Amino acid sequence: MRLAKFLAAGGVASRRASEEIVRSGRVTVDGAVVEDPARDVSPQHTVAVDGEIVGAASERAVYALNKPPGVVSTASDPQGRPTVVSLLPGDVRLYPVGRLDIDTTGLILLTNDGELAYRLTHPRFEVPKTYRVRIANPPVSTTALRKLRAGVALEDGVTAPARVRRVSPAVLELTIHEGRKRQVKRMCEAVGHPVLALERVAFGPLLLGELGPGRWRRLGEAEVRALSQASGA
Repeated sequence: MRLAKFLAAGGVASRRASEEIVRSGRVTVDGAVVEDPARDVSPQHTVAVDGEIVGAASERAVYALNKPPGVVSTASDPQGRPTVVSLLPGDVRLYPVGRLDIDTTGLILLTNDGELAYRLTHPRFEVPKTYRVRIANPPVSTTALRKLRAGVALEDGVTAPARVRRVSPAVLELTIHEGRKRQVKRMCEAVGHPVLALERVAFGPLLLGELGPGRWRRLGEAEVRALSQASGA
């Protein structure tokens, strides 16, 4: 098994984050620093991150959290701000699946399954995420809707077509699967409607539902299987 995948399976971080951890020189294999995420390892090797040995993968856990504003979507924060991980019980090592901006609210997943996190967030698996968007300059014009549905030209390229419906003159429901940085905000601003409030209401087949702000719940096996299937696993 590749080293980055081994770390992800051990609950250290997502696979992409594990690759960066390896490249930063924080990982040792049998006492020697390794900076190649593709290095093959097995359970017989002693793998450590920052001197802490990484054991076998623990039981898979996936949680849904309704992220409040002012909470950062990381496992820790050097500025001491509250994190999504700090809102959950501390007896399981978890990390967020992707990120929401600090002022964005709504559904975020946390897990110790690095492979699942990788598949849910990598653009090539096209897992949809749906947002409820309150916009400025209402009502949303038909031209703006048409542009969002066709793909919007941004500084990092044209976006994939979005699914969009108008909930009210000032509120849209928008579904994307790319996950570029601040993508929804940039798309709406590009068509003349800056975002005033943004809430993620669905991640693949999973809905936010009645989960209150700051509340969380552990997903059942059927829900985890549905997420895996949505990512093509």
